[in-house]
Amino acid sequence: MTIDVLHMTRPNNTDQHRNWVLIVDDHPLFCDALELTLRRAMPDTNVKTAATLARAQELLAEDSPPLLIALDLNLPDVSGFEGVIQIRKAAAKAGVIVVSSLTDARVISGVVAAGANGFVPKHSNRSVIEEAIQRVTAGDNYFPDSVETDNDQHDAGIAAAERLSTLTAQQARILDLICEGKLNKQIAFDLSIKETTVKAHITAIMRKLGVHSRTQAVLMAQDARFLNILSDTDN
Repeated sequence: MTIDVLHMTRPNNTDQHRNWVLIVDDHPLFCDALELTLRRAMPDTNVKTAATLARAQELLAEDSPPLLIALDLNLPDVSGFEGVIQIRKAAAKAGVIVVSSLTDARVISGVVAAGANGFVPKHSNRSVIEEAIQRVTAGDNYFPDSVETDNDQHDAGIAAAERLSTLTAQQARILDLICEGKLNKQIAFDLSIKETTVKAHITAIMRKLGVHSRTQAVLMAQDARFLNILSDTDN
């Protein structure tokens, strides 16, 4: 089954107030190389870098949405599709390109499901990365040609990522706390909200995820964790 790469098409990004791009990668050498490529492809654009998801979210909160975000899947504070989902929520108008050394078809399918606009293997030539940058900043999508997935082996994490991506930022945070084993009263205290509000959010979370219990919600979140796909790929 050929994956659909047209669902995230966006209008052309020409807003001068968004004349910056963000690289999120904790590997210094690759980050430097990607920064040089971006400066070459977009010479009048300001390039910012972050080594963690938390730092990336800080930079996104300080400014208007960037034209482009280049994101690694494996960061010190998050790994896999969850990082894509959180970046997409923090910068809905930005083009998001995942740049990863992992090229398994299920990984790329999961990236699409999580809301990315492009995927480029880290070993790609500069010309490939530049083409992806041009396509995504023009409002199109860019994914490797002829990506196929096997219906019988389609990873449950991909379907989970699609549903998790529909959660609001607050709902995603509450689900994270549920995964940590916290009770409603503890979640309410941590987020400075009423316990009844927590219960309402949990009801909405379970409805969006199509589950009937907190345990099922936790299992779905775990299915989306990228480490599961890494293990399958390694094996």
